[in-house]
Amino acid sequence: MEEIQVTVRFGETDALGHVNNTSYFIYLEEARIRFIEALGFDMNVEYWNFILASTKLDFINQGFFNQVLAIKTYVSKVGTKSFELIHEIICSQTGELVAKGNAVMVYFDFELQKSSQIPEDIREQLTQHFVSQ
Repeated sequence: MEEIQVTVRFGETDALGHVNNTSYFIYLEEARIRFIEALGFDMNVEYWNFILASTKLDFINQGFFNQVLAIKTYVSKVGTKSFELIHEIICSQTGELVAKGNAVMVYFDFELQKSSQIPEDIREQLTQHFVSQ
């Protein structure tokens, strides 16, 4: 499991005073990038082989301005050409679960413009971060 922390900025809230739903997806994107970096991959777009195929988020509790949110990311499934990440967003101050979701990432060959098999060394790294549900 990998974890990052985000402090909610005022501009990420909406007229009702809580974190706007679109802001959460930006937090998840940051968490995915940091997770992939933790696997040892450079963020150089010339060598980038991952695309986001699907993402989903369930809102459990409200988040507010200036809260510190911990985004925990772990692998729940590794397939032949894709893998699934689970994200949990937790308020660091209260320990309360704010949101939970997932993302499906596909290993992609940009030259051929199609998905390709995840190399074995990457599969092994992903498996090391596997947490069963």
